[in-house]
Amino acid sequence: MHRHRSSEVRAADPQRGAVTAELAVGLPVVVLLLVAVLTLTAASTAQMRALDAARAGARAYAIGEDDAAVRQTVARVGGDDAQLGVSRDDTWVRVTVTRPVVGGWFAAAPLRATGEATAWVEP
Repeated sequence: MHRHRSSEVRAADPQRGAVTAELAVGLPVVVLLLVAVLTLTAASTAQMRALDAARAGARAYAIGEDDAAVRQTVARVGGDDAQLGVSRDDTWVRVTVTRPVVGGWFAAAPLRATGEATAWVEP
């Protein structure tokens, strides 16, 4: 009976090796897919924050707020690392906000989200 068990263990060993090989091949694919999904989620969130900050900044300019108040509004909505761009003509103001997709150590990465809003300036 003891010999019968050892032959079962030997028969299972090739299957264990196959599972290990499949895991070694499949794990990097799963990790890469996870990184891609997390990057897309971060990009979507950053895009929404940039757009919301641009809208808030355009509204603030439209009601006559000064530059410092608008910058504070944009930073509050878009984050401290949001960058503000403004162009004006007689009756319209266009606000562009860019911010990094990810913060922290990766804030200098080239991935940036941009939001733009235009508002009519009240007289």
